[in-house]
Order: sequence, then C-alpha cells, then structure tokens
Amino acid sequence: MMPFTICKGHAATLMRDNIDTDQIIRIERIAQLKRGEFSRWLFETWRYLPDGTDDPRFVLNIEPYRAAQILIGGDNFGCGSSREMAVWAIQEFGIRCVIAPGFGDIFFNNCLQNGLLPIRLGRAQVEQLAAVAQLGEVLTVDLQTCTVTTAATGKIPFSMLDTQRQSLLLGQDDVAQTLAADAQIDAFQKQDSDRRPWVYMAV
Repeated sequence: MMPFTICKGHAATLMRDNIDTDQIIRIERIAQLKRGEFSRWLFETWRYLPDGTDDPRFVLNIEPYRAAQILIGGDNFGCGSSREMAVWAIQEFGIRCVIAPGFGDIFFNNCLQNGLLPIRLGRAQVEQLAAVAQLGEVLTVDLQTCTVTTAATGKIPFSMLDTQRQSLLLGQDDVAQTLAADAQIDAFQKQDSDRRPWVYMAV
C-alpha cells in the first residue's frame, strides 16, 4: 500500500454522525464492480440527483472539493457492515485521510490495512477544522509529527498507536509487516526446532 507521510490540500466536510458503509458505497455496487471501479459511486445517494446528474449541493461536486484529499466527518464514521470496499471507494476518489470524532471499529482497521489515515479528534476540534475547511482554507496532515495544521488553527495534535503509525509511514499492511520479519521468524523456528524437535516432526 502507498506510504503516508504528509497530505496537504482542501478538506471536504460531511458533518453527519453515523455515516455508515452503505452510504459510502451501496451493496449493489459491491456485487457489480471490482477494485478500481468504485470512485464513481462514492456517496452515490447524496452525490447524484435521481436523473444521474451531479447534485450541485453536495460537497464533492463543488470546487475546490472535487479534488479533496482530506474528508472531515461526524462521529461514528464508517459504522455498519464490514465492507472493505467503503475504504476502497474513498481512496479511489483521491481521499487519503478521514478526520472524525470516532469511527466504526472495522472501518478504522480497514483504513489501516489499506493506507487510508483515520484521525480521531475531539468533536470541538473537528468542528473547528470543518469551519475552517468550509472557508476554503488548506489543511496539512503530517503523520510524522502527528499534527493537523491550518493557518487559522495552528497545529492540532492527534495520537494513534505507534505500531499503526509506523505501518502507515512504511506503507505496510499486516502481511507486509510479517514478511519484513521473515529472518527473525526463521531464526526463531530454527532455535525452537532444536529445542523441541518433536513439534516439527512430519505427520
């Protein structure tokens, strides 16, 4: 997956609580499409009018947010069913970071496994950033320093587990992290097989 270090740009705001994965990408699209084809259908029911044209009121149809790399949402973002395609759709649109007061647990973990940075901040801080973003101000998200910065707010720190932070900085999912420890795993198995050979006997 793509490493995450710094992301700078305009942030689209969707300040609604409990945005679930079916609102992010509908189940019908999951059955029809494969990875790489979801961007068009992100937030489909909000993004398009009944005739299929863009809804001019929806944030991702408004400049400069059509090219947003950061999304600011309400609490419990990504709740609902455990569909990894919700993360794929967000990424394929071009968004690299989601900021919210809270996330659905499975969605949060799917973000980490796909290189999408989920940032938890207090509601007051999220609302402050949303207000600034709606004025068109640029946000800078720096995972190296764990800060979100705007000219109006200055640096706002965020925290996450260091293991999660390192995996995003290196662009490594769980499988890649395991493979990176291949030499240590082989050394352990050799030492363990010398100590407990009966465990490694062929059946």
